[in-house]
Amino acid sequence: MSANRPLLSPLSSLIFATRWLQLPLYLGLIVAQCVYVFLFGKELWHLISHSVSMGEQQIMLIVLGLIDVVMISNLLVMVIVGGYETFVSRLRLEGHPDQPEWLSHVNASVLKVKLAMAIIGISSIHLLKTFIAASPLNGLPLCKPEQWAAAASSASASFYNAGPNTCTTLTPDGVLWQTIIHCVFILSAIGIAWTDKLMSNSHSKAAAH
Repeated sequence: MSANRPLLSPLSSLIFATRWLQLPLYLGLIVAQCVYVFLFGKELWHLISHSVSMGEQQIMLIVLGLIDVVMISNLLVMVIVGGYETFVSRLRLEGHPDQPEWLSHVNASVLKVKLAMAIIGISSIHLLKTFIAASPLNGLPLCKPEQWAAAASSASASFYNAGPNTCTTLTPDGVLWQTIIHCVFILSAIGIAWTDKLMSNSHSKAAAH
């Protein structure tokens, strides 16, 4: 096999070798994955230790936060494994019992579509958390800067409230814009999938001729 491999010029070899510059980026994403594992454990412990004193809404919001962490972690795995396989080097997982099904036919277009769908899923979780947190506002005043900082520095930041029935960090305009952005994500994913389908059809017709 190596005897039939074409010889590259020094410049071509140098340019092709620059793909390894992406390796520290993927290693950095692995570190980010570890951070999310720690965050998941922290939120899970908070849920277990305070479950007796929490209401149903608070528990639901924390569980949605845990699901959000898992979905972001799945997104990181797709970027790390799929990106490395596509742009850096083959992982050579053929025949491995744990090889992801989608990795066998991954390419740049498939990876873009899968990433777009994952982003929509994450955005859906965030939007659902916003709707749940916004339902009992009942005209609560906006949090002051010091209350916002206190909420952001505590585990209760997942509730979107600095405290029970005291203030809120949500505004009608904020909820509206979050909904609009989610719809834009959906339209973008549809556009990416449609473009990929058109390109695949054009390549198939070209190959047939």
